[in-house]
Amino acid sequence: MSAAASAPAVRRRSGGLLARLVRSPLGLFGLSLTLLVTIMAVFATQLAPVGPLEQDIMGRLGGPSLGHLLGTDQFGRDTLARILFGYRASLGVAVGAVGVALLVGGTLGILAAYLGGWFDRIVMRLMDVLLAFPVILLAIGVVAVLGQGSFNTALAIGVVYIPTFARLLRGPALILKSSEYVSAAHALGASDSRIVFRHILPNIVAVVLVQTSLALSTAILVEASLSFLGLGTRPPNPSLGLMLSEARTFLTLQPWPAVFSGMAILLASLGFNLLGDSLRDILDPRLRGQT
Repeated sequence: MSAAASAPAVRRRSGGLLARLVRSPLGLFGLSLTLLVTIMAVFATQLAPVGPLEQDIMGRLGGPSLGHLLGTDQFGRDTLARILFGYRASLGVAVGAVGVALLVGGTLGILAAYLGGWFDRIVMRLMDVLLAFPVILLAIGVVAVLGQGSFNTALAIGVVYIPTFARLLRGPALILKSSEYVSAAHALGASDSRIVFRHILPNIVAVVLVQTSLALSTAILVEASLSFLGLGTRPPNPSLGLMLSEARTFLTLQPWPAVFSGMAILLASLGFNLLGDSLRDILDPRLRGQT
């Protein structure tokens, strides 16, 4: 196998990914949920019936009605509008966090595998130290140091998931490093950067896609947890976790804000989770025959 044939082979294998994903019932359901949540977040301004901070004092803690399809909270703010803008905040934090984790952790993992030696040992021991901390505890610690806010929350969650991406990408990179076409590229005089970008990265795209989708699911939950504890998005800006935290006080008076905000978190996390599982089943050669 020639060194130049690796990237085209990956393109051929991934050409029918969307078609296979649509043929899978769970994959189609996960993709539909993910697209729905993404559309609601992107077009929140156009879809929201009113502004997320607009108050209807006379309609506080109201149930679902024609004027407020999902009811109102304790300040008379429209629950549907706040969920739409909460999706925007949650997805923004999750995408930013996973982007940081993928860029930093993925780079460290691939370089550790490719360079080996003392660099590999130092990087992996640092990753082991980060993995020793519980996810929420480490995120709370980073937020406590950096301060509250969406940007700091995304950075904190990104730090939490750096070791996950580093360890996950290091394994395939180690295997590819010793493959025949990488050895052929070395023999032809290819530079290290060319080997990494042309022959290693294209062959771990499947792993990146699966882990990114699953990480987005858990990042949404972590962001909601931090906001629930008062360490995420600052009020009065809408956030799904913050909405759930505020609504729990009024469960006996009006449960709808808590129910709808909790369902919103569930749908977003479930969509990315199902999408990631389906991508794994499709892209893993050992499972491909079972889908």
